[in-house]
Formats: sequence, C-alpha cells, structure tokens
Amino acid sequence: MAAMIGRIWGAFNPPATPKSKDALSFGILGAANIAPLALLGPAKTHPEIIIQAVAARDRTKAEKFAKANSIPEVKNSYQDVLDDPNIDCVFIPLANSLHFEWAVRSIRAGKHVLLEKPSVANATEAEILFNLPELSKHNGPVLLEAFHNRFYPAWSFFRSLINPTNVVLVSSNSMIPWWGTGKDDIHFNYDLAGGTMMAMGTYNFAALRMAFDADPEECLSCDVTPGTEGVHAKCDYDFTARFRFPNGAIGEAHSTLKGPTIWTPSHVTATHKAVVVPDELLPADQEKVQSREVTLHGIIHGIFWHRIDVKDVFEIRSKDNGSVIRKWTEQKSHKTYSFNEAGGEFADLPGETSWMSYRYMLEQFVNRVRGRETQHWVSGQDSIAQMKMLDMAYEKSGLGIRPTSEFAATTA
Repeated sequence: MAAMIGRIWGAFNPPATPKSKDALSFGILGAANIAPLALLGPAKTHPEIIIQAVAARDRTKAEKFAKANSIPEVKNSYQDVLDDPNIDCVFIPLANSLHFEWAVRSIRAGKHVLLEKPSVANATEAEILFNLPELSKHNGPVLLEAFHNRFYPAWSFFRSLINPTNVVLVSSNSMIPWWGTGKDDIHFNYDLAGGTMMAMGTYNFAALRMAFDADPEECLSCDVTPGTEGVHAKCDYDFTARFRFPNGAIGEAHSTLKGPTIWTPSHVTATHKAVVVPDELLPADQEKVQSREVTLHGIIHGIFWHRIDVKDVFEIRSKDNGSVIRKWTEQKSHKTYSFNEAGGEFADLPGETSWMSYRYMLEQFVNRVRGRETQHWVSGQDSIAQMKMLDMAYEKSGLGIRPTSEFAATTA
C-alpha cells in the first residue's frame, strides 16, 4: 500500500523539471477534462516540453482552464493556435467527430499532433488522415494516436510472456460504473461519434490485436444495448463482441459505460494451445506438453494497480497412446511499474515508477519529433487497422459505423 501511495503521489505531484532552451511548445485544442492527466501532468517532468496555449469554443472556459493549469496563453479559436508559429505541437482531446478535421488542419499547418484515441470516427477518415502526403515528407509532422496504455511497461512485459502463434483465445473486459457517466456525455452522442466501443471498447479491441499480433478477419457477433432517443440512438451503452482471427483463433471483448456500482479492473487473458516442449530428462517414449494462460489485470491505468498472472499447465504424456502420466500447474505473478522492474531486454529503457502511461507515451512522442530512436510506437497503419476493427463491430451490431465528417469530403 505504501508503495502504491508513493507512486501515485509522485505521479500527481512531480518535482519541477528545468526546461531546455529548445523545448517543444504545445497548444491544446479544447479545455478537456482529460488534458491535465494526459498531457499537463506528464509535461511537468519532461525537460523538452512546455505547455504554451489553449483554445476552446467558450473563451471563458478556456481562461478558467488556463488559470487552473498555469497555461500562459489563451487563444480565441483553435485556428489561432495553429496559426501561431511559436507552437510546435498540438494536443487534440476534442469529441471524436472533430478529431479528423482538426488533425488534418494541424498537420497542414506544420504541427506535430498528439491525437486522443480513437483517432477518428471511422476507417474512411483514418485512411485519409494517416496517408496525408505531409506525413511522409522529410522532417514532416509527427502524428500519434494517443494509445497511452500501450506504452506502459506492463504491456511490454505481458506481450513478452505470450507467443501469438500459439494463442487460440484472447478475452478482454473493461467497465465504467453507472455513476461515472451521464446521459448527456459525449460518449452517448451519435453525432459526435460516440458509443462504448469508441470509448472503453477501443482499449479492449487493441488488446486483442496486440495479443494476437494480428488483425481480425471477421466480426462473428456483436451484441449491444443502444440508446433509443435522439442523439443517443445508435450509441451503445455496452457491448459484447466476438472476432475470428487468423488460423481460427477467437477474440472476445466486453465493456460497459453503465456498469455495476463497484468498479472492477479491466483485464485481458491470452490462452495458448498445448504445445510440446523439450525435456531431455524424459524417456524416449514420453513427451512434455505445456499450455499457458497469461492475464494482465489493469490494462488501462497500470500505475494505480496491475498484475500479470502466468499459469502454466504441464503434462507428461505417452507418445504411444497420448495418455497422461503426470500433470501439474505452475503459477507466477508479476508487477512492472517501470522497465527496470520488467528486467531483461527492457531493463535499460527509460522510465520511473512514478511515470503514468501518458508520461511514457510523451517520452516516445518527443523522441520521434526529435528524430531519436523510439522503443514503442503506434503507427499510422496500426491506427487504420484499429478503426477497421471498430467499423467491423459496429456494422455487425446493426448500429452502423460512426458518421464521417463533412470535412472529409474536402480532404480526400
């Protein structure tokens, strides 16, 4: 408990870090509630990041936000942020339906973009955005979908414990209690590209893709509980989806934004098929077979709490008739709040136990902008594949994919 309190205290009360003379200057589009957690806090401990400006549709709201977070400048509009030559990077935490337009505008203004996930409203927008010619130019803008949890050490360690070739089933669950959302939240507004799959579900879908290291071939089923009135119609409050992956493997995902009163941690479990493993001590007529199940509890905000459980079931079998001669189970649990704790191939990677996943992501974002090596990244093709999976599920559910921005027609 003391260690957890220390980690969290350090994450939310970081020491002041001197800024370099050539620090990258960030502007924020929208006075969003997620911004302090996703960028403002992590930026405090990064010597190469300063937060320079914010703009919102309501200037009064932007001014209050700037004052509360010690942001020097308030711009009159999003475009004013993009027009400022002193702004190097832009963070876009707007409603999903606005991601595409303002990401495109930002890139065309020459800004590096940290884009809240899901990156856009659907795969059509993703194909256009991540294939913009500006992104392939030498020293062109950097664009990153802010899948922060994928940069956290626990995810790297979890993936090192699984063999995607042998994984036959992956299941992932997440939830937000009913009291954590309201009817008028943007998550439940179809016009704003809302829905549980777009909110929490995108984490679950990414977990499946990462565990299999592959993309789904088909959505076999997607059961949803949708809203019924106005903008809430076609917005899923909860969902359960089932996908077929290469070689007949199955991925299952479930999430709800109207969950039980008591919150439970998200998780992902990868189940391997039984495989023969070498054992030179066995007689020639026997073989050793292993089946593995690996579970990562706490797939989203690992700093608060997570645990990786590894369950290996071993059998000694007769090669003649397949009968089981002996069977036993070995179980281990791991926690990796830093790459140093993960050890092995990860031991020398940067990070502190007080770094949130957002801080790990920011480290890689700055490295990419500076032209330095990045150990982890979410590529444009990865983001496109993610949106294709979301579209696949929405089409199967009967709710239909989220609407394409009118701005897309002027961009393609």
